[in-house]
Amino acid sequence: MIELELTYLARILPANLKDCQFKKIIDLYVENGTSHSDLRIRKSGDKYELTRKIPVASGDTSKQTETTISLNQTEFESLSDTKARKIEKTRYYYTHEGYTAEFDVFEGKLAGLVLVDFEFETEHKKNTFQMPDLCLADITQEAFIAGGVLAGKSIRDVQPELDRFNYQHLFLA
Repeated sequence: MIELELTYLARILPANLKDCQFKKIIDLYVENGTSHSDLRIRKSGDKYELTRKIPVASGDTSKQTETTISLNQTEFESLSDTKARKIEKTRYYYTHEGYTAEFDVFEGKLAGLVLVDFEFETEHKKNTFQMPDLCLADITQEAFIAGGVLAGKSIRDVQPELDRFNYQHLFLA
């Protein structure tokens, strides 16, 4: 499956975000000997999966080949014992101008970081999409923000990168 997606740093949190549908997510990125693990074991609500995402073209992470295998809870728990780095977040599904914005509110060591993803059905829609006011900066092509790079890090570890965008930590009250 090809995934078309743009990722932004959040500038603000919508007032009614807590009222939106959400899922608790645990991502475990399997060590692969590089700084960017691309194999992920995920618990999303009551669903479990193993996913690998690879850019279709080098240098463009807005279009990726995504291969996913569904797992059951026992398989997830068995695989979660592997050498992996962890991310915990809550994903809120917020409707904005006909699109679903996925607000990833990070927890644990990455608390204060909020990313917003928009997925698209066509390249044209992705390429003509205008960044909404609730977003600060398009970081789709920024390597430091990829899940496999973020995994195991703290907000302090990525602060120098966030500072380039004048990012202010956000917390859902």
